[in-house]
Amino acid sequence: LPTEPSVLCALVYYCFSDLNVVTVDPGDDVILRCRAADTAISFVEWTRPDLEPDIVLLYRDHQHPSFKDRVELVDRDPKDGDASLTLKNVNINDTGTYVCLVKTDGSTRKKRDTNSDLTLTTRTVRLLVPGE
Repeated sequence: LPTEPSVLCALVYYCFSDLNVVTVDPGDDVILRCRAADTAISFVEWTRPDLEPDIVLLYRDHQHPSFKDRVELVDRDPKDGDASLTLKNVNINDTGTYVCLVKTDGSTRKKRDTNSDLTLTTRTVRLLVPGE
């Protein structure tokens, strides 16, 4: 993935993206920010493309086993466009790029098409290792 800010989506009405590097100490908790329009959110998908499966959190609690009990949405019932993710007890295996995909209410479809308002945001987590 690029290290410069970039838009990573196509065929959507509403989309913004930025690439932020978040540096944290081992054992700390970190919030990875993701916002959509100020409206209720019907679907949130946090992924890490280098993992298989790549889902970190899917709104309604489907997630990669290594993140079980360590990730949650900041707002467990996102009504105001906030789909930020809390990652607890960060460890070296959490280093990577995280992608947030949000679908807001207003459409009955869950597909990535022009009938849905989607927001795609990327965040890169780097672990601060003492002595480096």
